[in-house]
Amino acid sequence: MATLELYFDLRSPYTYMATTKIAGIAERTGSAVTYTPLRILELMKLTGNRPTNMESPNKNRYGKIDLARWAARYGVPFSPHPKLRDFDYAELNRGVIVASEQGRAQQYVHGVMRAIFGEPVDLTDRGTLISLLDDLGFAGGELLEAAAGPRYVEQLERNAHVAAERGAFGSPTFYVGEQMFFGNDRLDFVEQTLREARR
Repeated sequence: MATLELYFDLRSPYTYMATTKIAGIAERTGSAVTYTPLRILELMKLTGNRPTNMESPNKNRYGKIDLARWAARYGVPFSPHPKLRDFDYAELNRGVIVASEQGRAQQYVHGVMRAIFGEPVDLTDRGTLISLLDDLGFAGGELLEAAAGPRYVEQLERNAHVAAERGAFGSPTFYVGEQMFFGNDRLDFVEQTLREARR
């Protein structure tokens, strides 16, 4: 079975777009998916990259239009929460690691990303966050408590370094074997490569 590796930060709207399509790609190609969260600002620091909104006001404005186009093409909701800059992404990303250990990373990632970018939920409110995770089938309070542990803090930091060493510079980054693909607009190449890996 081929494996699709996804390196990402939950704060990335283009990653949200990608995650709405990954399950379908995995099903069509008979592939497994691994979700590896990281701190995107740390990865960019390691690789000399910069966030789009720091590069150019024009590029930032275009990015919002571009994301709306992708949402329309994919037929998915896109309504970023007005407080999304205040979300604790380090904690949310550590939660991915906990969910992965439970074999349920996909459910966690899809549910949390939808709450950030698709159907806005105020994840700055602790009770609301725990309720969201409970609704996704997790013991929300226990998951967040576990995610605060030093092992998960260290793992999240380490993931950025591993991604940088593998050539990544942004989110979402995909790997099929050692072939790397960046961005949700490369999913057709990802699917083709997964199909070829099965032959």
